[in-house]
Amino acid sequence: MRRLLAFGTFDLDRHPRARVLLEGLSSTWQVASLNRPLGFSTAERVRMLEQPWRLGGFAARLAGRWLQLAAGSLRYRGDRAPDALLVGYMGHFDVLLARLLFPRTVIALDHLIFAAGTARDRRASGRVLHLVLSALDRAALAAADVLIMDTDEHARQLRPRERRRALVVPVGAPARWYRLAQGRHGSRDADAPLSIVFFGLFTPLQGTPVIAAALRRLHDDGVAFRATLIGTGQDAERCREILEGVDEVTWVPWLEGADLAETVADHDVCLGIMGSTPKGLDVVPNKVYQGLAAGCAVVTSDTPPQRRVLGDAVDYAPPGDAAALAAVLARLSREPAARRALQVRGRARADELRGDRLVQDLDDRLRRRG
Repeated sequence: MRRLLAFGTFDLDRHPRARVLLEGLSSTWQVASLNRPLGFSTAERVRMLEQPWRLGGFAARLAGRWLQLAAGSLRYRGDRAPDALLVGYMGHFDVLLARLLFPRTVIALDHLIFAAGTARDRRASGRVLHLVLSALDRAALAAADVLIMDTDEHARQLRPRERRRALVVPVGAPARWYRLAQGRHGSRDADAPLSIVFFGLFTPLQGTPVIAAALRRLHDDGVAFRATLIGTGQDAERCREILEGVDEVTWVPWLEGADLAETVADHDVCLGIMGSTPKGLDVVPNKVYQGLAAGCAVVTSDTPPQRRVLGDAVDYAPPGDAAALAAVLARLSREPAARRALQVRGRARADELRGDRLVQDLDDRLRRRG
C-alpha cells in the first residue's frame, strides 16, 4: 500500500477538512501524520495583518513548529519515505517547508482559501497587504503538484497554468458526525418547538446579522422555536444587539469535536451561511456538510455552488435576505412533515458525500503523479 504523509500546522478540530480527506484516503493509502498545530484561528491571523506588531508572535510560533516538523521529517526517509504529502488547510507557509524537506515527493495542497481574498472578506484592506498576500498565494500554489479546491468557483480563480494542477473536492464532514447522528432524530417530540442551531466564527461570509434578524422576526411573529448559536467573532456583538430580549436564543461560546457534533444532531434545523460577500457566494461551507451528516434539515443561502452540490437536499433563502430566511424557518415550524422530508433528502445526500466517495478522484490523481 502506498504511503501518504499528512504534513503541516493544521488543526483537525478547528478545521476538520483535513480529517475528511485523511479518513477518505485511509482505505487505499497507509496514512501517517506529521502535524504540529499552530494554534491561531483564521480570525487571529487576520487580526495580525491589521495589527502588524502582532506578527512577531506568529513568526516565532511558526518557526518553532517548523523546527519540530523538520526534526520529525527525519523519521520519514529511506524505506519510510512517503509516496505523497498532503498539506492541510491554511498551509500557505507549510507547503513551502514541505517542498524544501521533500523536494521530489508529490505534494497536494488543500487550498480552500486564498489569503488575499480571506483578508478582504474579513475587511482587512490596504494595497500593500493585498499585494503581499497575493504573492503568498502564488508561492504556495507554485510549490504544490496537486491543488485541492472545494468549489468550481474557487478553481476558476486560479491562473490557467495553476488550473491544470487543480482538482475540486467538496469539503465533506468527518465520519464521527455520521456516527453520532444515528438514531437521534427518530425520537424527537413532534410537538416540541422547532429547534435551530448555528455554529461558526461570525464572519461577514457567514452573514450572521442576517441570521440574527431572521430569528428576531420569528420571535416578533410569535413562531414557536428555540435556537442555539455557537461561537463568537467579528459580527457576534452586532448579533447580540439584534437579539436582545429574544429569550428563545441560547448562546454557547464554542464546542469542540464530538461535543459540537452531538449538540448539532440534537436540533431539527442546522443553518448554513447567509452572507452576500463575494467569498460567501463562492463556497459550500463545512457547516452545511456537517449539518447534513448530523441528520438535520439544512437551510442555507441560495448560491450557484450550493445549488450545484446540494440540489434539493437543503432549503434555501437568498443571500442577505432575513425576511426570506425567517419565512423558510416559519414554514418548517408549521409543517413538521415537510421538515422530516427535508431531513430524509439531506441524509441521502450526506451518504453520497462521505469522505471515501469524495476523494476518489484525488486518490487517482495522487497515484498517477507518484
